[in-house]
Amino acid sequence: MFDLIMHAIPVFAVCLFLEAVSFYFLPDDDERGYELRDVRTSLAMGVGNVVVNLGWKLVVLTAYAAAFAIAPLHLPADNPLTWVALFFADDLAYYWFHRTHHTIRVFWASHVVHHSSQYYNLSTALRQSWTPFTSMPFWLPLALLGFSPWMILLQQAVSLVYQFFIHTERIDKLWGPVELVMNTPSHHRVHHGSNQRYLDKNYGGILIVWDRLFKTFEPEGERVRYGLTTNIDTFNPVRVATHEFAAIWRDVRTARTWKGRWGYIAKGPGWHPDAP
Repeated sequence: MFDLIMHAIPVFAVCLFLEAVSFYFLPDDDERGYELRDVRTSLAMGVGNVVVNLGWKLVVLTAYAAAFAIAPLHLPADNPLTWVALFFADDLAYYWFHRTHHTIRVFWASHVVHHSSQYYNLSTALRQSWTPFTSMPFWLPLALLGFSPWMILLQQAVSLVYQFFIHTERIDKLWGPVELVMNTPSHHRVHHGSNQRYLDKNYGGILIVWDRLFKTFEPEGERVRYGLTTNIDTFNPVRVATHEFAAIWRDVRTARTWKGRWGYIAKGPGWHPDAP
């Protein structure tokens, strides 16, 4: 199967280089730009994600193929309407995948990697999880609906490529109708903000319409403060990948009740049994 992500890597590298050069020649006091240690960590996280997915993608493909085999309907790949339907179905699946990975702590432990940088540039897009195992259930229904496994994986790759380019401060708000429908650098900067008003907002992948529909949209206003509400202040890739899992384990071990233990795993980040 054509691997869009692997073929896009040279494009990612060129764009990352050009963005870094632009900060050198056209610095902006309101933009953080690049920090070498941060970039190295993001690249290490991206390489680790690729390595993990070499094996995990086989598991995912097997699961999709099994679901597709029992689907009552197989949608034709040569029909353009199938691809249109897949585009919207994939983007909706991504919205709910993304939203639950911010609101259920054990899922957040995997996704927090992507939010751990206090910088926001194209290298941040490469800061990906080494534990991508919780994503499969959100796309499995697409195979049951009759979309071929290779089509699902290709559309997921299209979404990831698109999202790479919105991780930048170099682009201000776009034309109004585009901002209304599409996920843009402005919308995604909000999503990466640790400002109180920006928390748990703008989950969309390619489209921002789901956030508008499900009331999770927030426009960019005050200056975005990137990173976590409590930053981990490390450039160690292993700690970046595992710190929240370790924190969950510590909380579960010290919880006094089974209800508390379950809460530390399944409720939102920051939940505490004594909190209102």
